Amino acid sequence: MVFNREERMGSNNVDYLTLKPESATLLDLFLFTLSFSYVDIRKLVKCPAGKERSYQSFGDRWIIVSSILLVKLLIAITKLFQTFKTMREKIFGVPQETYGAKVKCEDWRIEVGKNSNSKLGDDNGFRYYGALTMMASTLAYESTPVIETVVDNCWKMEMDKCYDFWNDFQDKIRTRAFAFRAKDPNVMVVAFKGTSALGDWSENLNVSWYNIKGIGNIHDGFMQALGLQQNTDWPKELPPRPDNHEFAYYTLRQVLRDFVKDNDKARFIITGHSLGGALAILFVTILAFHEESALLKRLQAIYTFGQPRSGDRNFAKFMNNLTKKYGFDYYRYVYSFDIVPRVPFDCKNFWYKHFGGCVYYNSCYKGKFLEAQPNPNYFCESWLTPFQYLTAWWELLRSLVIPLFKGPKYFEGFNTLMLRLIGLVVPGVSAHSSQNYINLTRYGKIQLPSHIKP
Repeated sequence: MVFNREERMGSNNVDYLTLKPESATLLDLFLFTLSFSYVDIRKLVKCPAGKERSYQSFGDRWIIVSSILLVKLLIAITKLFQTFKTMREKIFGVPQETYGAKVKCEDWRIEVGKNSNSKLGDDNGFRYYGALTMMASTLAYESTPVIETVVDNCWKMEMDKCYDFWNDFQDKIRTRAFAFRAKDPNVMVVAFKGTSALGDWSENLNVSWYNIKGIGNIHDGFMQALGLQQNTDWPKELPPRPDNHEFAYYTLRQVLRDFVKDNDKARFIITGHSLGGALAILFVTILAFHEESALLKRLQAIYTFGQPRSGDRNFAKFMNNLTKKYGFDYYRYVYSFDIVPRVPFDCKNFWYKHFGGCVYYNSCYKGKFLEAQPNPNYFCESWLTPFQYLTAWWELLRSLVIPLFKGPKYFEGFNTLMLRLIGLVVPGVSAHSSQNYINLTRYGKIQLPSHIKP
């Protein structure tokens, strides 16, 4: 007999929390905010029997209600944009996906300060790999032909493959990644695609989680995107499936196994922007869960940009211990008021926590290494709102003047310009643009700790 996931986890006494934005009404949310006793919590969430009262405090109710409201809003906006897209296709007769410009290598140049990729020599330090992984994380949003052209022709590196992976819970392809060999052929970089659609933003803001014994509570949606199985969770080896679907974790793990198999010098780097950053760290988490020590010893670093929180304080402790055990580097870049590193909420011990420190840059691209990012919760520090809006205006102005001082090739593009205009209304959204993270690798200044190679 096959149980659905909640029934099976409940039978194994595993803790979890799954939001139900599709069934929660606005009246339910309003009444639940007023009092825990006004609404049956199971109208809003799924959780094991007997755990309902774990969420009766006002703070917990507020987190649940806020998350559901944000997810419902994004679902509505996504439907609106889908309607607009359909109308556009009917009017012009061409699907939106077919629009696109030819690849210009200067748009994908790897720059570290004043140095372009043609002047970097053998530099494989923090600055170089920060720039390379940021460009790779941005490139992951593009189509396969663009990715292959940039890696092979612009970067002169060796492309492995682009992958599109199945999500067993959404019953469709939702996750993308690609792998390539860096300038040093002994280094393979795996880049996960991040948040490319409004539907993905709902995953960033959703607080649903489930517990992995010995690790902690981990974001459910991110795990599903990585390759969590509907009926078996995380088997160490994936049994044959009649549908032949590929899953991100299992396929990429095998790619890396093959890569390091006959090369004692082989190392790999995992990276991603936004949701892609969360997938990067959770990929390493499941490697540890499966005791893949041989691979973890070859992990050189994880670079993430604008990464959302992915687990609770137990998860954070587990990952901190993992980085110390295997000695790999973890660089979590955070730009200014970027909303995504500040969600899901970090308000109580059993909600979400970042681990490690962060590489923080302000809106003038001045960076520093911090133990924790400033203003950790975007929606809680209301006194910062005026500064967020002032910063959004500054970012728009900066976007317009950079080409005047640096040259036409530094124009950020119309899509980024439109996003900066949106930032005048919701500043944290425009701050999340990958262009900001590209800029900080190009123009940013930071004092490096003595143990980090420049």
